[in-house]
Amino acid sequence: QVQLKESGGGLVQAGGSLRLSCAASGSIFSVDRMGWYRQAPGKQREFVASVTRGGATLYDYSVKGRFTISRDNAKNTVYLQMNSLKPEDTAVYYCNDVAATWKPGSWGQGTQVTVSS
Repeated sequence: QVQLKESGGGLVQAGGSLRLSCAASGSIFSVDRMGWYRQAPGKQREFVASVTRGGATLYDYSVKGRFTISRDNAKNTVYLQMNSLKPEDTAVYYCNDVAATWKPGSWGQGTQVTVSS
């Protein structure tokens, strides 16, 4: 099973930007759709964005126009560029194979994003 490691989180002021990375221990070339998810304190994990092998993207309405997801299959890495950050974006961010989110062991440790007002 491919291991996923998220990085790039941090503390940023509202309106700022961060770029998250998700490095896979193995090839993601065959993974149809990779996604980013987030979990805020006291809330369930929720979908943020996804990207297919061909580059087609899908976004939750709350981040559309502010976040951009991309993937580099050669580097086995998925990115999330986050602009115009808001305090409500504060959460732990995770990446995963969209088809594997039901597997408990498929999730990485995530990376914390904190947006101050």
